[in-house]
Amino acid sequence: LKDHIPKDQYDDIVKRRAEEYRKHHIRWVKYYKCNLVLRKSSSLISETSSSLNRLIFAPSNSPLQYPIQGFTVVPLRKTLIPGSLCKNRLFTWDKEEQGEKEITVQSTSLSDLNNLLGQITYTSTVYRMRTGDLGKAVDPDINSRVSIVTKTFLRYTELQALISSIRTYYKDIKIIIADDSLEPQKVNGSNIEQYIMPPAQGWFAGRNLAVSQVTTKYFLWVDDDFLFTDKTKIENLVEVMEATPELDVVGGSVAGHGQFYFSLVYQDGNGEDGGCLNRKGAVTYQPVPGFPTCSFTSGVVNLFLGRTDAVRKVGFDPRLKRVAHSEFFMDGLGSLLVASCSHVSIDHQPKIENAKYSSFRNQQSKDIEDKLAHHFFKNHLKCVHYG
Repeated sequence: LKDHIPKDQYDDIVKRRAEEYRKHHIRWVKYYKCNLVLRKSSSLISETSSSLNRLIFAPSNSPLQYPIQGFTVVPLRKTLIPGSLCKNRLFTWDKEEQGEKEITVQSTSLSDLNNLLGQITYTSTVYRMRTGDLGKAVDPDINSRVSIVTKTFLRYTELQALISSIRTYYKDIKIIIADDSLEPQKVNGSNIEQYIMPPAQGWFAGRNLAVSQVTTKYFLWVDDDFLFTDKTKIENLVEVMEATPELDVVGGSVAGHGQFYFSLVYQDGNGEDGGCLNRKGAVTYQPVPGFPTCSFTSGVVNLFLGRTDAVRKVGFDPRLKRVAHSEFFMDGLGSLLVASCSHVSIDHQPKIENAKYSSFRNQQSKDIEDKLAHHFFKNHLKCVHYG
């Protein structure tokens, strides 16, 4: 493959490729840890950081030396066991035990024994997915890393103002629009993708559609009535995400709403009734290392940078059509790592009266009842408390 890289770009691409793979490795590396004890071997799958991928050997006090960490096994394929050594001569090898879980090794020659141990392979007998994946390198410029994503409904005046403000600061970045307006209007402009939906499909259905079309590593979610300012620095959010590969969502602040964020705490109930989920505003857990203006939390405001693959795995429940936001973070509880940062902000446009929009936007009592019933069934919750 390297022969297909232009020679004048090769060194730079290799350097960037290595850095992207390092970040990928921190986030995704998984391994089979094989403990080879005399006459017995076992394997388990574990998700860990790259520091646990380093080979560590148990000293030969047993008297067998063997790897206790960092031994990667490809499912259903033979893999040589590294570093297996013996310090005495009390072993023989029964060839009939090849392919078995147990093996007996005997020898009067220490060098012959160690040569033999160097040829022993371990074969995983269980095929499991999600034990590793290919890296995904991207170019460093902001247009290659981030797409701006929004959902619109009956608010083309506000949408055009948002687009104009984006182009003031980011002339070439891709803008993806999911539009379920009753009478759709064409949105013109360079590098804008407008996806027309059936009318009034709802908030989360539109989010799903928009995010499904993202081809960049990250996307910035904005409401269609926001306005970019000189404080809307997408690069600053990307910096936080790149420095903290475990992060999935990083939020900013919105003028008039401030740095909105909240915690989600699940309280166990009994198996039949389910537990309770408590949402409490303005609660963080601890600072993000290296970024004093950012803290870990459970949910953030509608200005957030999302890691595309992680957000897609959680998704947005299309049953929630009108008012929904916390529900995405509820569904992501336990899988999404979220942070909120105060050093990136966006403005909110003055409200324009729109009776037709309001008739769809405002929740009716039935909408609230249906949403709570949905939580009861889907999330196996007994109660949800909003604070």
